[in-house]
Amino acid sequence: MIKYVALYQPPADPEAFDQAYFESHKPLIDAVPGLVRQEIAKVTRTFVPGFLGETQPYLIAELYFESKEAMKAAFASPEWQASGANLTEIGGMDLVAMFSAEVVE
Repeated sequence: MIKYVALYQPPADPEAFDQAYFESHKPLIDAVPGLVRQEIAKVTRTFVPGFLGETQPYLIAELYFESKEAMKAAFASPEWQASGANLTEIGGMDLVAMFSAEVVE
């Protein structure tokens, strides 16, 4: 299994960002083919201040896929493209660092 992780910095207007993220972006991600599950978490506390630089994390989104191939196919889908356009529209692209990681079980 592999997961795609999006780590968001705090937005200027958290309430507006949350509304846009959960009402428009998350449903688009839910429709991505091959997605096994999606977990979203709001960061409540950072235990090593400064580890990630000056900005503390705000939101973590983890998208799980069965394999690298399934993830690559998802990234080529129209649904993924729509979610990227939406993230740009709501200002999330300016706030996010993204990476993939193999799940060790």
